[in-house]
Amino acid sequence: MDNQVLNEYFSRKRVLVTGACGTIGREVVRQLIEDYHVGELVGIDNNESDLFFLTQKYSQYVNVSFFLADVRDRDKMISCSRGIHVVIHTAAFKHVDLCERSPFEAVQTNIMGVQNVIAAAYENGIERLIFTSSDKAVNPTNVMGTSKLMGERLITAANGNLRGNGPIYASTRFGNVLGSRGSVIPLFRQQIRQGGPLTLTDPNMTRFIMSIREAAQLVINTVILACGGEVFITKMPVVRIQDLADVMIGELAPHYGFDAEQIQVQVIGSKPGEKMYEELMNHEEIRRVWELSRYFVVLPAFTSLYRQISYDYPDVLLRSVSNPYNSANEDPMDKKTLKTFLRDNHLLFEPRTDGEILTHERWD
Repeated sequence: MDNQVLNEYFSRKRVLVTGACGTIGREVVRQLIEDYHVGELVGIDNNESDLFFLTQKYSQYVNVSFFLADVRDRDKMISCSRGIHVVIHTAAFKHVDLCERSPFEAVQTNIMGVQNVIAAAYENGIERLIFTSSDKAVNPTNVMGTSKLMGERLITAANGNLRGNGPIYASTRFGNVLGSRGSVIPLFRQQIRQGGPLTLTDPNMTRFIMSIREAAQLVINTVILACGGEVFITKMPVVRIQDLADVMIGELAPHYGFDAEQIQVQVIGSKPGEKMYEELMNHEEIRRVWELSRYFVVLPAFTSLYRQISYDYPDVLLRSVSNPYNSANEDPMDKKTLKTFLRDNHLLFEPRTDGEILTHERWD
């Protein structure tokens, strides 16, 4: 979407970003402030330390404020949403393993938290609410994915059950954000720095990928595109895990004083429930999918009960699709293109700042 359109829109809006300290939330905050000159921004998170540093970073902006808050607290969400025009909801528990070990914690944040944000939007007459979902919501095989699917369904149901004028609720679904916390690139970088071995779950595994900057930009775009109840699926390039490993070894091994041949690759096997390919759209959904230039749009399975919604988007390419959107159906990037992608998005040498020790590969 044209930057001028986004600038004109957001310069007149007060925007609330939940999960402002997370990977996507932080970049959404940055773009709204620095690129689109948002009228007013309120960011909330339950991470006290990161919120402190985020507050310091934007202390010179009189129209920006941050608050400690948890999406589990319904009253707090209602309070934080007063006077807000747009909510971008990025707060969530996202690590598959941790959600498996503590499923009810995932339910409280990823499901009840979404419902609390929905209630706050309705209570305060907010114009638009965008929920950020995940590829793992498609045919979920784990707690995290199941909770994200329920978040999508809550958003769609809230839009369908709304009487009269009220918020436009919509979701946006995308795959792996390279360079984010817990993602595979920081792990590979650390393993190469240590001289290997570099661990792969399965060399033939494929995934959709995108940069943090692009992911946040496409979330912001959907604020304007949303008509109500739909799920926007971001179009993304595909990578083979083996190709990513090979490119990173070739690029980083000399930087850390090793020959590329010295870095061994160890196949450790996929984790229980882990998919060989990534799904962003399933067979059931293709019956009601439109294709745009940068998205697929999954229209609601049930029409709104109380209001007529006209679904109209710019750059409509097709009003029907024949195949599910998954990484097994798409051609992966070749190594030269992948190398350019990593360089252009500053992913190869981007340092980690949180001191986190990574011990195994993660795509989530």
